[in-house]
Amino acid sequence: MSVPASSERRSLTDFPAGIRDLISRYDGFLLDQWGVLHDGSRPYPKALACLERIRQAGKAVIILSNSGKPGSENEATLARLGFPRALYDHLVSAGDDARDALMAGGEPAYRGLGRSCLLLVRPGEERLADGLGLTPTDDPEAADFILLMSMEPPAQSAAGWRPLLQRAAARDIPMICANPDRHRVHADGHLHEAPGLVALAYEEMGGTVHYHGKPHARIYRTCLHLSGLPAARLLAIGDSLEHDVAGAAAAGIDAAFIAGGIHRGELRWSAAGEIELESCRRLFAREGLAPQFALPWFQWD
Repeated sequence: MSVPASSERRSLTDFPAGIRDLISRYDGFLLDQWGVLHDGSRPYPKALACLERIRQAGKAVIILSNSGKPGSENEATLARLGFPRALYDHLVSAGDDARDALMAGGEPAYRGLGRSCLLLVRPGEERLADGLGLTPTDDPEAADFILLMSMEPPAQSAAGWRPLLQRAAARDIPMICANPDRHRVHADGHLHEAPGLVALAYEEMGGTVHYHGKPHARIYRTCLHLSGLPAARLLAIGDSLEHDVAGAAAAGIDAAFIAGGIHRGELRWSAAGEIELESCRRLFAREGLAPQFALPWFQWD
C-alpha cells in the first residue's frame, strides 16, 4: 500500500539519491523527454534502467513532451533510442494538444480563426499540419494566423524569421505555438534555439500568442484525464524550471527537477559529477520556483 503524498506543498527542496526514494509516494509519473530520458541522439546512461524500475513497481507513466510532433512520431523516436513502448502508458505532446484545439475549434482563441496559416516548421515537416483542413502559405499578408510547430537551428532562428514575423505583427494576426520550449539541449551539450523563442519574439513585437504544452493548463488536464489519478498522486519529472516545474505547480502536481538537463550550465558540479546543492538552491531562488525534489539525473539510485 502506497504512502499518501503530503497535502501541504513544501517550500524547501529535498535532494533524494534517486527515484527509488520517491517511488512509494506516488502512483503515476509524468516524464519529460529531452533533458531527462535522452538528448535527442542517445539516452542518458541511467534513464532506461530507472524507467524500467518504475514500471516494475506497477506505476503509471505518461511521457509529457513539448514536442510539436504528434505522439506517434515521438514514440518512434523513443523506440529508436531504446525505450520500448511497454515502458509508458501514454505519450502526450504539445503538438497534439495544439492540433486537438484547432480541430475542435470551440475555445475562444480558435473561433473564427480562419484556415490560411503561415506555417513555420523544420524543413520537411510540413506534414505536421496535415489533416487540419488548413491552407499553408508562406505569405504573411495572405495568412489568417501563424502556426509555429518546429524549427531547425541554426539554419532557422528567431532572427531569421524576424522579417516574416514583423509583417504578420503589422496585420495583428495571432500565432499558435505548438512547442513553447525556448531552448533545447543538443547532443553536443550546447543549448539550441527552440520555437518558444520565436513566439517570444512575436510577443515582443506586439503579437498575440496562444501556447500549447508545458507549463500551460490544457495539456495537464489531458494528462490527469488519461492517468485517472488525482494530482496529489502524480509526480512530474523534468529539467526545465520554466516549463516542467512551473507547469506542475500550477496543476497542483509535485515536481522533481533534473539538474543535468537544460539548466546544467547554470549549476556547479563536482569532479565526480555530483551536483552542488547550494547552486541548485540559488537557481531556484533566482527563478522563484522551488520543486519538491531535485536530482542530478533521472536515475533509480
